[in-house]
Amino acid sequence: MAVRAVNSCAIFRSASSPPLSAVRCRLYSFSTFPLRRYCKLGFRFSILRPERKFFGHAGVRSCSVHSLVESVMEELEFIRKRKRVCAASKIGLTSSGELLEDKLSNRALEKGLLLEFKKDSDRVLLAVAQRPDGKKNWMVYDQNGVTSSIKPQQITYIVPGIENFDHMEILDFVQRAQDNLDPALLEFAWVELLEKNKSVTTEELAEMIFGCAEPLESYCTHLLLSKDEIYFSVLETKGSRSLYGPRPTVQVEELSRRKLAKEAAEKELQEFVQLLKSAKAMPSEAKLPKSSWMVEEKIRHKIESLESYAIDACKDDDQKKTAGMILKAMGLVRTASTAVNLLIDIGYFSVHVNLDLLKFNISTDHSDEIISAAESLLLESSDPDENDRKDLTHLKVYAIDVDEADELDDALSATRLQDGRIKIWIHVADATRFVQPGSKVDREAMRRGTSIFLPTATYPMFPEKLAMEGMSLKQGEICNAVTVSVVLRSDGSIAEYSVDNSIIKPTYMLTYESASELLHLNLEEEVELKILSEAATLRSQWRQQQGGVDTATLDTRIKVANPDDPEPIINLYVENQADPAMRLVSEMMILCGEVIATFGCCNNIPLPYRGQPQSNIDLSAFAHLPEGPVRSFAIVKVMRAAEIDFRKPIRHGIMGLPGYVQFTSPIRRYMDLLAHYQVKAYLRGESLPFSAGQLEGIASSVNMHSRVAKRLFGSSLRYWILEYFRRQPKGRRYRALILRFIKDRVAALLLVEVGFQASLSVSVGSQIGDEVVVRVEEAHPRDDFLELKEVI
Repeated sequence: MAVRAVNSCAIFRSASSPPLSAVRCRLYSFSTFPLRRYCKLGFRFSILRPERKFFGHAGVRSCSVHSLVESVMEELEFIRKRKRVCAASKIGLTSSGELLEDKLSNRALEKGLLLEFKKDSDRVLLAVAQRPDGKKNWMVYDQNGVTSSIKPQQITYIVPGIENFDHMEILDFVQRAQDNLDPALLEFAWVELLEKNKSVTTEELAEMIFGCAEPLESYCTHLLLSKDEIYFSVLETKGSRSLYGPRPTVQVEELSRRKLAKEAAEKELQEFVQLLKSAKAMPSEAKLPKSSWMVEEKIRHKIESLESYAIDACKDDDQKKTAGMILKAMGLVRTASTAVNLLIDIGYFSVHVNLDLLKFNISTDHSDEIISAAESLLLESSDPDENDRKDLTHLKVYAIDVDEADELDDALSATRLQDGRIKIWIHVADATRFVQPGSKVDREAMRRGTSIFLPTATYPMFPEKLAMEGMSLKQGEICNAVTVSVVLRSDGSIAEYSVDNSIIKPTYMLTYESASELLHLNLEEEVELKILSEAATLRSQWRQQQGGVDTATLDTRIKVANPDDPEPIINLYVENQADPAMRLVSEMMILCGEVIATFGCCNNIPLPYRGQPQSNIDLSAFAHLPEGPVRSFAIVKVMRAAEIDFRKPIRHGIMGLPGYVQFTSPIRRYMDLLAHYQVKAYLRGESLPFSAGQLEGIASSVNMHSRVAKRLFGSSLRYWILEYFRRQPKGRRYRALILRFIKDRVAALLLVEVGFQASLSVSVGSQIGDEVVVRVEEAHPRDDFLELKEVI
C-alpha cells in the first residue's frame, strides 16, 4: 500500500507497496487531490499527520504515519484488488494490471452500447446504439431524445463495461459525469506518469485517478482528457480509442502560462462587454463621451478594434479578431454594420457619423505645430510685392459666393470703355503673400491637396486663422490680390489682357441669390453688375461658337446645422447653374483661366494646363431634347476624359478654349496655388520654383487627394439627401425628369425639387425628357437605399 500525500492530505492507492514501516509520502506543490472522488467510490480516509511537512516541486520527503493506518490497510487492500480484478475483466487487463498487447483494440459496435459521437464541429453527444443502418452506419438515440444515423468516424468514445444501456438514463449519466469532473485530477496523474515516462489509455488513467475503470469513471476520464490542453497529448489514435502521454515539464509550464493569459483575456473581455452593455442601457444624454473610452489602454485597444472593423480598415488580424470576439460576446453577428450600430448605441459614434471621413483618414484639424507656424506668418510675413502692386481700390468690387462661404478668394469688377468695349477685372486672393513653396504650412497644404466641403463641416486646406484673416478677401478692407484684367471685343473674344499684383477694397459680399435679385432689379447704381452680366453672355456665346458645350444642370447643396444631434436640422438648396448670377461667376472664372493659360504660353511658364479633347459631338443630335438638365446630361455622357499638361496649353474642347488653367481658388485648391507660385515668380523676375517635371510629380499626389475629397463630398451629400427623404411626409410627390433609359423601362431620373439622380422603372410610353411624378417608399441613408414608386 502506497500513500500519496498532497498538501498534507493522504490518498491511499492500491499497488505493489513496500512495508508500512517504509511508507514514503510524496509532497507536491500542485492543487489538492480531491478526496471526495474516492469517498464517492466507497473509500474511508484518515487524515495523516506527518511529523514534519515538506513542500517543493515534486520533492520526495519521508514522514511517519499514525499507527491507526495499519489497522485499515488489509481491508483497503482487499477492496482495491477486487476493483482491479473487476476492471480488468471489463477493459482487457491482465491479472498483474498490465494492458493486453493491443491497447487500442476497438470494441465492435452492437446494440445497447453507450457511445459519444460528434454531432457537428461544436457539439459532442452521448447516445445509445440502436441498430445498424446500412453497411457501416448505426442508428443511435442521443441525450436530446433524437434518433439519427451516424458514421463510424463520428464516434469519439465507446464507454467500456456497458451492455444494453437504457437510453432513458443518458441524461442522468451525463449529469453524474459532469459532477465528477475536476481538472486537478489530471495534474496529479501527470506528475506520476512523467516520472515513469509512461503512456496510458483512458481506462488506465481512470484507474489511476479514480481507483477503478468503471463506466462512469472511464467516461469522466475521457471528458477530462478531451478538454485538457496542458498535461497530456495524444500519442496514437485508432478508431475511438487513443493512447495518451504526459507532456514535458517545460511544455506544461508554457501551456499553463498561456492558459492563465487566455483566462485573463477572457475576464478582461467579459468586463469590457459588461461596460458596453451598461453604456447601451444609458439614456442618450447620459452616455459616456468619446474621449472617456480612450483613457485606459485596454479599453482603447478594444474600442479602436471595433472602430476599425466598422469601417473595414483593420490594421492587422489582431484587430479583426478582437472585434469579432467582442461582437460574438455581445450576441451580435460579425459584420461591419453591426459594429457601427453598436458604437452608435454606446454613444461612441454619433447617429449620423461619417464613416468615409474615418475610412479615408481625413485630417479634420490642423496640428498645433501647423497652427503656430501659420500664426507666425500672419505676424511676421512681409509683402515682397508691396512696391509693385497696382492700386485698384477705386473700383467697385463684387465678391459673389454661396451664403455660408468662409474662404473668399475671388471677386469681380467691370466698366465700359469709351469705345464701347467692356473691361473686366478678376481679382484673386494673393495666398502667396503669406506662404512660400517648401515652407511648413505649404507642405501641409500640399499633403491635404484641397479644402473639403461637406454638408456637416468644412475642413480647410490652410489653418482657419491664416485663411480667414490673412488670405481671404474681406468686405470694406484693403486686400492683396493678383488681378487679371481683360478687354473684350464685341464678339466676346479677348482683345487685350494683363496680370498684375494689386490691392483692392471689396465693396459687396453677395450671395448668388442676392446677386440674381440685383440683376433682376436692374438698378442704375449697380451698372457694373449689369456690365458683368453682359460680358458673361458675350463670353458664353463666343465659347459656343468655338465648339464649347453648355452643360448647365441642377446642383444640390445641403447644410446641416447640428450634425451630432440624432435629428439635426437639414437645409437643402437646389442651384440651377443656368441662374444669371451663377452663370456670370462661372464665365468670369473661365475667362481668368483662359488668360492665365495664354500668359503662361507666351512667357514659357510651366503650369497645370487643363484640357479636354474635342469630342465629335454633333449638337444637332441632341436638339430633340429639352434644353437644360436633360440635354446637358446627354451631352456629358459622351464627353471624353479631361487631360493635363505642364509644358504648354492644350485645347479644352468642352469649354471651347485654346487653353485653360485653374487660378481662382488658391486658398481652397493646391493646384491653383501652384499656378500662383509660378506666375508670381515670373512677375518678380525670379527663377520659377518648379519645372514641368516637378509640377507633374506634385500633381499626381495632389490630384489623388482631390479625388478622395470629391468622393467624400459625393457620398456625404447622398447620405444627407437620403436622410432628407427619410424625414419627409409619407406620400409626398416629386417631379422627375427622365434623363435616359438604363435597361428596358428602368430610367435614370432627376428629381427636380431635390436635384438628385435616382433610378426607377417607369410606365410604358414614357420618353427621355418626359416628366413623371414619383414618391419615396423607403429611404435608409446608412444602407444607401432609396426606393421610389411612380405615381400614375
